[in-house]
Amino acid sequence: MAAPLADPSLRAYTLVTSAWVTARSRRRTPVGRPGRRARRADDRGEGVISAAIVVLIMAAIGALMWTAFRGMWEDIEADTNEKISEVGD
Repeated sequence: MAAPLADPSLRAYTLVTSAWVTARSRRRTPVGRPGRRARRADDRGEGVISAAIVVLIMAAIGALMWTAFRGMWEDIEADTNEKISEVGD
């Protein structure tokens, strides 16, 4: 069991702080849905959205890299076949 608080100002501080924390955590409308201010301050989905954006960006970069690689490969293949045909003649 916790020791009782001896100083009255410390006791008042803890009561006010715990009341403030309780009020902030219970800031909801009577229906149980978060109020407008709480919805605006809520950032629970931010990580998922950021991860989805990163995945899309990486997919676009990968598609661009594959297109560039395929173009380079075709050019190199054509040059190689040309050199082989020159050597064979």
